[in-house]
Amino acid sequence: QVQLVESGGGLVQTGGSLRLSCAASGRTFSGYVMGWFRQAPGKEREFVAGIVWSGGSTFYATSVKGRFTVSRDNAKNTGYLQMNSLKPEDTAVYYCSSSTLLTTTPRNYDYWGQGTQVTVSS
Repeated sequence: QVQLVESGGGLVQTGGSLRLSCAASGRTFSGYVMGWFRQAPGKEREFVAGIVWSGGSTFYATSVKGRFTVSRDNAKNTGYLQMNSLKPEDTAVYYCSSSTLLTTTPRNYDYWGQGTQVTVSS
């Protein structure tokens, strides 16, 4: 059983930065994709960024490209989402997840963390 635990959320002003962490246990992420998603109140869960664990290839939603950076630490089996130049529209609960596919579709991700709240004040 895979467990994912996010941390690092909080309240930040517009233009600020946060770094989210996703610690994985139960198995190594090697051979999988770690995806980051977010869900704002009343909205559907949307893809933010992803990283192919083996090799480190990354992919991003257009809305965050150039501002967010996804990375991983193999030794710690932990993924990170560095978020810079934050905007009020980035406010949401952020989730990390696991998939065997290179995909941006939430239903293709099978394990999810509990989420961490990110609030950006204007």
